[in-house]
Amino acid sequence: MLGRICRVLTFVLLLTSGLSLAGSASAAEPVKISRDDTALNLTGTTDIYTNQGEAFQVSTAAGADGIRRRIEVRASSPGHQGDWAVFALANVSEEQLERVIVAPHFRLANSQLIWPDLGSQRIIAITPSEGFALDRVASADADVFRITLNPGAVITFVAELATPSLPQLYLWEPDAYKDTVNAFTLYRGIVLGIAGLLAVFLTILFVVKGTSMLPAAAALAWAVLAYICVDFGFLEKLIAISSNDQRIWRAGAEVALASSLVIFLFTYLNLNRWHVHLGYATLAWILGLGILFGVAIYDPSIAAGIARISLALTATSGILLIIYLGFNRYDRAILLVPTWALILVWLFGGWLTVTGRLDNDIIQPALGGGLVLIVLLIGFTVMQHAFAGGAYQQGLFSDLERQSLALMGSGDTVWDWDVARDRLVTTPDISLRLGLSTGSMHGPVRNWVPRLHPDDRDRFKATLDVLLEHRRGKLSHEFRLRAEDGHFHWLQIRARPVLGSNGEIVRCVGTVVDVTEQKNSVERLLQDALHDNLTGLPNRQVFLDRLQSVLALTATSEGVRPTVIAIDIDRYKQVNDSLGIAAGDNILIALTRRLRRLLKPQDTLARLSGDEFGLILVSERDPVKVAEFADAVSKAIMVPINFANREVILTASIGLSSWVDQQESAASLLGDAELAMYRAKKAGGNRVEPFRPAFRTSGGTDRLQIETDLRRAIERKELTLAYQPIIHLSDGEIAGFEALMRWEHPKRGTIPPSEFIPIAEMSDMIGPLGLLAVERATSDLMGWEQQTGELPIFVSVNLSSAQLLSSDLYNEIRSLLGRAHCDPRRLKLELTESVMMENPEQARLVLSRLHETGISLALDDFGTGYSSLGHLTHFPFDTIKIDKSLVTHNSEKRAVVLRSVVAMARALDMTVVAEGIESDEDAAELAKMGCDFGQSFLFGAPMPADAVQRLLKERFPLTRRA
Repeated sequence: MLGRICRVLTFVLLLTSGLSLAGSASAAEPVKISRDDTALNLTGTTDIYTNQGEAFQVSTAAGADGIRRRIEVRASSPGHQGDWAVFALANVSEEQLERVIVAPHFRLANSQLIWPDLGSQRIIAITPSEGFALDRVASADADVFRITLNPGAVITFVAELATPSLPQLYLWEPDAYKDTVNAFTLYRGIVLGIAGLLAVFLTILFVVKGTSMLPAAAALAWAVLAYICVDFGFLEKLIAISSNDQRIWRAGAEVALASSLVIFLFTYLNLNRWHVHLGYATLAWILGLGILFGVAIYDPSIAAGIARISLALTATSGILLIIYLGFNRYDRAILLVPTWALILVWLFGGWLTVTGRLDNDIIQPALGGGLVLIVLLIGFTVMQHAFAGGAYQQGLFSDLERQSLALMGSGDTVWDWDVARDRLVTTPDISLRLGLSTGSMHGPVRNWVPRLHPDDRDRFKATLDVLLEHRRGKLSHEFRLRAEDGHFHWLQIRARPVLGSNGEIVRCVGTVVDVTEQKNSVERLLQDALHDNLTGLPNRQVFLDRLQSVLALTATSEGVRPTVIAIDIDRYKQVNDSLGIAAGDNILIALTRRLRRLLKPQDTLARLSGDEFGLILVSERDPVKVAEFADAVSKAIMVPINFANREVILTASIGLSSWVDQQESAASLLGDAELAMYRAKKAGGNRVEPFRPAFRTSGGTDRLQIETDLRRAIERKELTLAYQPIIHLSDGEIAGFEALMRWEHPKRGTIPPSEFIPIAEMSDMIGPLGLLAVERATSDLMGWEQQTGELPIFVSVNLSSAQLLSSDLYNEIRSLLGRAHCDPRRLKLELTESVMMENPEQARLVLSRLHETGISLALDDFGTGYSSLGHLTHFPFDTIKIDKSLVTHNSEKRAVVLRSVVAMARALDMTVVAEGIESDEDAAELAKMGCDFGQSFLFGAPMPADAVQRLLKERFPLTRRA
């Protein structure tokens, strides 16, 4: 006690003259304390004085007598830096108060992001203005001093600081402080126990399952456990550490947390599979964090600051990767979204805490609990992957080996990917087929990525990723691979995964087939559907589509005023007759080259028919310039052509039609140009004729008017459908309806389909007209079912040959069915044999895709056209509609023919519909032959949709649902 007294100098009274001493401090205002005050925050009322030396003088707070005194305190520690803290307390109660002063060693709140304060001893000793130095209470994580305040006493306290900062200073009632410490101790024990169990559990899971993501998750769990042990003061109960050692351990725990989070993100998302450079960058990142463990020994603040910045960068990089991979349908990234969202919330709360925006006693242990919750979510996520998948199939490898030998004998290439070792082998070596050195394509699967077409790389990687994630299914993928000569080969992989005992895919074995020729054939078919085979120019359909696109720009761009030029070669037939077809083709090619030289990039040249060309002139809008261009076209055609030592001179009839009205369509503008061209040809040819409205003759006017009215009717959906019943011949019950297009013109009255359908086919309206029929039919079918309940019927819609040339037909019909919520199996498309003969390959491709969706296909008017039996096997038809000419034909051979057709259809597993049945006897005879359905006026005339609804309510009264 005497030594403690010696370290503290007695009070020195100042002279009443008010002389000030060097190195002195002003008096502190006292904090009033009553009996009911259990905890007071003294941080804001405490004055900090730095670099004051070993002796520190301060004025005391005014006592009960109003006198301020001057005291001097000397440092008790030889290494003291001269930092002091001063505060004053006043007991305003009438009883003696026992209190404890608490200064925590470490507070996360306001510890700062860069060069953070990692904690240390705060107060060496506290000297009161009267009495002895305060007694220290043993505590591992705070400086605690016990004080006794007499009634009415006003005491000034001078604290000798170990550091220039004092993050927090509290005055506690002893029992309240003890209860608070016990409460936090219980919470910390629970959190610490859960963290320990999670770390041990994930480690055991790694030993049992052995997948790569489990050790990364276990490492993160152990890092969180280490951080919590340090933060909750549990480490000090295991080993004896000083305050400086505690700073090193805390910095090391934060570095471990930052390192393990990077490792988990990289391993879980399996980023090294495709991105080798990203793997190198991540390895460098982890090595840099590993160096921080050594830095933490020499300067813990620098190491902890860099670790906190790394956590923020990892969270940012992680959310960007998860968004990118999630949009590419990578399941692991999608499953990580909840966990990473919690990590972002935790980091945001941590940022608010270390910057001082959140400052209370709850936030620090709450953040520790949040870390444990993050590990818990990560544990659930990795467990889903660890225990997903099936069991190992015994004997599967031997089966695959036998299949591989059989494939090698057949000449196919075996594709074998050892997923566990990431080694891909093809037998025979596909590298030789691509002109590469032997074994160039063997090794990690990522070696294939640089040789893939840029458009196929992401799809190739995503396909393999999905297969590995789902651990089931089959791999069927087409992609382009670049050979040594620069050409791309289309390859098709068909493979199946092989599961190991842990449920993960260990191998993927299948075949690789070069399908370049098939792909080129399909591309040629598509090219032929849109371009002229001889000249390579766009055909009429593409020409109209481009012209419509240009017309759409006229409303928004003043500089776009197109002119359509129709060019017809005069007496071209005579050239063909005299020189031959080959010569005529060569002449057309030569003329195409001449006309192309006159065009600018924004202009379009097309071949509309045999010797007729169409030109969309956008580069010139001045009438004089347009006329000069037309003259240049005429002169270019007149330049002699040398062929077989003969000089051929040609002329052309040219018609012009310029844009004048925004309501004008592409078909009408081209029609006007063709009318002008026909007028030039009638005038003797070899001339340029601008269009004038007077060119429209009465007949042409009538057709053009119908075309205009039809276009308007389609846009306004004024056309309607009539439905003719199709019945079961076995029982006479309704099986479905055929949708028939009807047009009630407001002025002309009823216009039959035989009149407006050809006009639609010759223009660009047949596609929208057919889609309107499908949309209306499916909508009516769903409307009937809303009134009557689910019905066992279908609806048939006729399809035009022009629609099969559209590559968008498949997507458009699927979209219509989706909007109507109609089952594709309820729709039947009817096509005539002539449709098949116009473009069989294109028709087969489109019809196959439609049939795969479940749509039924019927071959209409069977027996009137070519009646080629090859159509029944080459195309995916499931129904034959026998034309009424066969059904109503009065001949002895009629029954033989009908019986043969029905028997053939039954053998091909196809249904048969007979049209034009005239009597009940004919219906009974067809039913005996095995014919399924009948359609004629005998069973019902075409009727509107509302009449069909009434009929269905009568015929199917029990289908109405409650």
